[in-house]
Amino acid sequence: MSGGPLIVQSDRTALLEVDHYQAADARHDLSVFAELERAPEHVHTYRITKLGLWNARAAGHDSDFVLGVLDKYSKFPVPASIRVDIQQTMSRYGRLVIQKGQGGDLQLYSTEPAVLLETTRQRKVNDLLTGRIDANTWQIAEWARGQIKQELLKLGWPAEDLAGYTPGKPHEIALVQEGWQIRNYQDAAVEKFWEGGSGVVVLPCGAGKTIVGAATMAVAKTNTLILVTNTVSARQWRTEILKRTSLTEEEIGEYSGSMKEIKPITIATYQILTTKRKGEYSHLALLNDHDWGLIVYDEVHLLPAPIFKMTADLQAKRRLGLTATLVREDGKEGDVFSLIGPKRFDAPWKEIEAQGYIAPAACYEVRIDLPEIEHLEYAIANQDEKYRLAASSPIKIPVIQKLLKKHLGEPTLVIGQYIDQLHAVAGALNAQLITGDTPVDERERLFGEFREGRISVLVVSKVANFSIDLPEASVAIQISGSYGSRQEEAQRLGRLLRPKADGRTASFYTLIARDTVDQDFAQNRQRFLAEQGYAYEILDAVDL
Repeated sequence: MSGGPLIVQSDRTALLEVDHYQAADARHDLSVFAELERAPEHVHTYRITKLGLWNARAAGHDSDFVLGVLDKYSKFPVPASIRVDIQQTMSRYGRLVIQKGQGGDLQLYSTEPAVLLETTRQRKVNDLLTGRIDANTWQIAEWARGQIKQELLKLGWPAEDLAGYTPGKPHEIALVQEGWQIRNYQDAAVEKFWEGGSGVVVLPCGAGKTIVGAATMAVAKTNTLILVTNTVSARQWRTEILKRTSLTEEEIGEYSGSMKEIKPITIATYQILTTKRKGEYSHLALLNDHDWGLIVYDEVHLLPAPIFKMTADLQAKRRLGLTATLVREDGKEGDVFSLIGPKRFDAPWKEIEAQGYIAPAACYEVRIDLPEIEHLEYAIANQDEKYRLAASSPIKIPVIQKLLKKHLGEPTLVIGQYIDQLHAVAGALNAQLITGDTPVDERERLFGEFREGRISVLVVSKVANFSIDLPEASVAIQISGSYGSRQEEAQRLGRLLRPKADGRTASFYTLIARDTVDQDFAQNRQRFLAEQGYAYEILDAVDL
C-alpha cells in the first residue's frame, strides 16, 4: 500500500485526490468500472455500481483487474467487505445464459440449479417462461428474449445472451480506404463488438464513431437500419458512408419527416419513429417489418423510451449502440445494458487526445454577478423560474462580446437552451441563428458556410448538440443548458474536438450567474467531463 491518491470506502465510494501525481492514471483506470458522482476542486467522489462492474465484466475485465486498480492507487487497505462485494457482484454476470435449443427454442440455462430456482420463482420472470426442460434449463417464450434480460438484471442476475442472431438479408458492403486509414482503436472497437454479438461502443465526440458503424456494416454485409437523432445527422451519416464504403446513392435511403425511403441501408430519425398517428407509433413498424441483419443506434444515450420498447422485440438482430457517454439523465442505463447490450469497448477521451485524434481542449467556467434588480427578481421567483432567469440574464451578452473579441476570427459556436435568449444574443452579435424551427436545408447551408469559413460565429440551440460535424469550430460559449445534464455537456464540448488543421487547442466557456441555481447545475453538468480528465478553470467575468 502506498501513499496513493485514492481512498476506497465501505459504502462503495472512492475518493480521488485530484492534485496527486498519480491522479490522471487512477482516473483512467477507474473509468472502466466506476462513475464519477461529484467533482469539486480537490477531491472527486466515484461510486462503484453493480452496473459499472457488469459492464466491465462484459468488456473482458474480471474482479482481479478491478481489485488490482483499487489496490494500486489506494492510500489505505481496501475494506474487506468491498473486496468480497466486488468479487460476488462480478461473478453473477453470465451464470445465467440465454441460448438456443436444438429445436431452435429459446432457453434459460444455468449450471447452478439454486440460481435458476431463485430467479425463476420470481413472478415477473416466471411469466416469461413456458415450461421446465430439465434441472438446468427452462424454456423462454419466443417473444420474451429482451424482457427476460431486463427482469433478470433487476434481480441482480445479468444473463449472458448466447442465443445468436439472424443474418438478415445479405448485402455487399466493403470499406474503401482511399486517402484515409481506419485507426487502431476503431478497428479494436469493431472486433470487440463482433466478439460480443451486440452492445455499445463508447468513443469521444470527434473520434470517428461513424467509421466504427461503417466498418461494422462492412463485416456484417447485410441490410442495415441506422437510427439517428435528426435529419441533419442522417444526411451526415449518408455522406460519410458514401465516402468510406463501396455503397452508392441508390443503396442508401432516408426515412425522416421529409422522406420515406426504404433501401438496403436505411437511415431513420428517432423523431419520425416516435411520431404518433391516431395514438399509435405508426412508423415503428419499420423496425420489425424488414429483414435487417444489423441495427445501429447513434447517440444511444438519447434513445427514446418507445424505441426501447420495440428493441425488446428485436433481440434476434445484431444491435450496435454508439455514444460518447453511457450516462442517461433518465436513469435507463440498465435498459441500454439489457436491450442494446453491454459496453463492449470504451476509449477514454484523454487517451484519444494523447494520440492526436481529437483536439486538446481548455474548459472555463466564467462567473458573472447578476445586477441587483435581476437578483431581486430571482430571489422571489418560484423554483421552476429561477434557472431560466439566472441562465438567460442579458448581463451575459457583453461577456459573450468580450470573449468573441478575445478569439477574433476563430470559428465560434454560441450555444443555449432558451429560444428568446438566443434571438436576443444573435441580434446583439449580428450573427446567424439556428434553432429547431430552422428548415433543414437552411441549417445545412449555414453549417456549410461555417465549415468553409464564410461565417465565423453561429448562435445555435440544442439542435447542435448532436452529431453535427463542424471540424474547424475551436471556441464554444455555452450560455444556458438543460439544467444539470452531463450528457449535454459532453456533446457540446464534442463539437470542438475534431483535430484542428493548425493543431490549436479548443476553448470551451460556460457562462454562469454566480450564487444561483445556474452555478449549482453547472457543477453537475461538469461531472462527466471531469471523469474524462478535463478540468474547469474558474474565471471572473470582470477579469476577462
